[in-house]
Amino acid sequence: TWNQLKKGLPDKIVQAHLAIAPSSTRTLISVVKTIATSNIYRSEDGGESWVNITDDARPAAGIGGGELPVLSFDPKNSAIVYSTSVVCWKSRDGGKTWEAWRGAPGGDDYQNIWINPDDPNIVLLGSDQGAIVTVNGGQSWSSWYNQPTAQLYHVSADNAFPYRLYSGQQESGSVAIASRGNDGAITFRDWHPVAAEEYGYVVPDPLDPEIVYGGKLTRYDRRTGQAQGILPIPLRSPDFRMIRTQPIVFSPVDPRLLFFAGNTLWQTRDGGRNWQQISPDLTRKRYELPMSIGKYRGDETSAVKQRGVIYSVAPSPLDVNRIWCGTDDGLIQLTTNGGRTWNDVTPPALSAWQKISIIDAGHFDANSAYIAVNTLRLDDIRPHIFRTHDGGKTWTEIVRGIPEGQTVNAVREDPKRKGLLFAATERTVYVSFDDGDNWESLRLNLPATSVRDLIIKDDDLAVATHGRGFWILDDITPLRQWSKNSETVLFKPQSALRVRWNLNTDTPLPPDEPVGNNPPDGAMIDYFLAQDAPVNIEIKDKKGELVRRYSSDDTPLLPDAKKLKIPSYWIRPFMALSPQRGLHRFVWDMHYTPLSGVEPEYPISAIYRDTPPVPTSPWVVPGEYTVTLSADGKSYTQPLAVKMDPRVRMSEPELEEQLVLSKQLCEIRAQLEPIGKAFDSLVEQLTNLKEQSLPKNVEQRLAALNSKLIALGPPHPRPGAALSLHALDSTKDLFDQIQGVDAAQPTRVKAAVDQVRAQATVLTKAWNDIVVQDLPALNAELQSAGLPRLMLARQ
Repeated sequence: TWNQLKKGLPDKIVQAHLAIAPSSTRTLISVVKTIATSNIYRSEDGGESWVNITDDARPAAGIGGGELPVLSFDPKNSAIVYSTSVVCWKSRDGGKTWEAWRGAPGGDDYQNIWINPDDPNIVLLGSDQGAIVTVNGGQSWSSWYNQPTAQLYHVSADNAFPYRLYSGQQESGSVAIASRGNDGAITFRDWHPVAAEEYGYVVPDPLDPEIVYGGKLTRYDRRTGQAQGILPIPLRSPDFRMIRTQPIVFSPVDPRLLFFAGNTLWQTRDGGRNWQQISPDLTRKRYELPMSIGKYRGDETSAVKQRGVIYSVAPSPLDVNRIWCGTDDGLIQLTTNGGRTWNDVTPPALSAWQKISIIDAGHFDANSAYIAVNTLRLDDIRPHIFRTHDGGKTWTEIVRGIPEGQTVNAVREDPKRKGLLFAATERTVYVSFDDGDNWESLRLNLPATSVRDLIIKDDDLAVATHGRGFWILDDITPLRQWSKNSETVLFKPQSALRVRWNLNTDTPLPPDEPVGNNPPDGAMIDYFLAQDAPVNIEIKDKKGELVRRYSSDDTPLLPDAKKLKIPSYWIRPFMALSPQRGLHRFVWDMHYTPLSGVEPEYPISAIYRDTPPVPTSPWVVPGEYTVTLSADGKSYTQPLAVKMDPRVRMSEPELEEQLVLSKQLCEIRAQLEPIGKAFDSLVEQLTNLKEQSLPKNVEQRLAALNSKLIALGPPHPRPGAALSLHALDSTKDLFDQIQGVDAAQPTRVKAAVDQVRAQATVLTKAWNDIVVQDLPALNAELQSAGLPRLMLARQ
């Protein structure tokens, strides 16, 4: 049985939130909202009576006028109370007076609080940006930038390289972030706000990625950092309605044509200086309140004011005059003449409280369109997607395979494969290969989260989540080629860009600094095995000469743990060709076969768990290659185009010269590496021998040999540095210099290669003399003295 606790509380309560003091369970506090106001009440007798404890309205204010604050007691002191609202408020006298404990101008919008029951100095606050923690009662806090918790609304991409993703970000303004970072990962250096409001669409100019439109409504110039308001109607008007997430869309046909929607549709061709209204009010003139609100429904609905807006705009990629509009009150409107006339083509199944979340205009047929319908306001959490192929005359609902309880927020058609669709739901992403007749999960490693929007950018699928930031599925070309057969398949690879994965030349970010993953480091090769079988992949150039070979039997190239000079957590795991049945992705680093027998070296510009060894072989030059997969006695071949980083300006002769000089140095290094191993071994043995008590004749022989070894080292060695072969070091340094930058080689470099070759010739002769003459003579003296002989590492 229940009793209403109302003594001292106001009448006509519409919302309330209650907290119970853990240290005194009959002590309660509640924030209570009526139609007129919100106030905080306290009870010391288990709710039998209540007192309005404060006249301070701030801790009782809802976030954005919506949900009430969450109140919480200190678990050990009922006099200390917290209120999480636009800022987090704290009272030390039971709720009578309040201080702003944590917050910022504009509001952090704190949604919840957890206080450690054993130590109230440890507090976790959850806000729209993420979670922060204090362990000292609020004197200092952790950062929400250490977690990917951005709440995004939509996603768009510019035409820069690398492309950037854009969105409004709840309570954090807008964001533009690179899809790949220059430093081996996507870091805080790669994102920046673009002066748009936190909600909804943020759209870059297709012709100038430095110009960005967003918010309600602004034009931002990245070069100046300034944003200008460009609303078609700059002042409020009874005839002009907007919401937080109003559409801003460029025409795919005319990149100068920008659309903006409130309750009417507008267009501009000059960046918002002049606007033209091209539609009447496209929303419902009247509507009935839904049955789901029960007793609040009311009787007469004709007096309800028109309040709908256009929620989605989809200009056709095939016809500049064809535009689809969907409203948040369940209408689909279509113009085929640039807005002169409009037709209501709403599916009969839709009603006033079904929001058209996204429309996607067909890429292969102008009469085709796909719509995602959000029905949460009707307490309906089922998925709803509709398609038409006759300009909206008939519609078919297409959700088979998407589970119940997964409201759909967006649907998109792939622009390159007809019938390939992607859907964003409140849980994950789904894919259909048959125009929506059947769907299957495409979650992979995507967190279970609300996916609000998705786009196909070139060969990538990018999604905006409401709580876990942006995610990119790199290279969906295998999905475009996929067919459900049982045969082994080597998919045609996308064109591979020869991009330097990590340009950082200094100390890396600490491994505990959060970063996003870069696209894979090389050319992606995707294959499907119909059954378990050993696999080989060969890559050949246009002359048919072998460039690289991989096998599922390859031995992992792992560093010697005893020689490793860095923690192993920096190192990229070995990628092996999988011989198992199923779909696999392998990445070729676009280098020739590495030198064998060379101990891996790792650069200073490391990436946590993703640092490859310094290459010992050169980049391939841009051009046409072939990939051949061999498995189960059959071979499959596909072409692979390697293209240059579009930011780089190098001619074919310059690229060819870079390759030729690098190959020459590789040949020299291959000659010197065995000598280097033997040299290092001999130096180490001599060092150990010198620490012993030796006969004078042995000391003299040893000193003579040591002098010859020193002569093979650097001319000006660093004090304390280990002795190394100067010619080998010069070869590696010159190779790194040539391969380390995409630029025409200075004229002196060719002469330097000749010089290194000459050094190698001198070194080889001098080393042979040591091996044939000096070392046997020293070993003879050692043997006469009863000491062990010196042994060379195998060359």
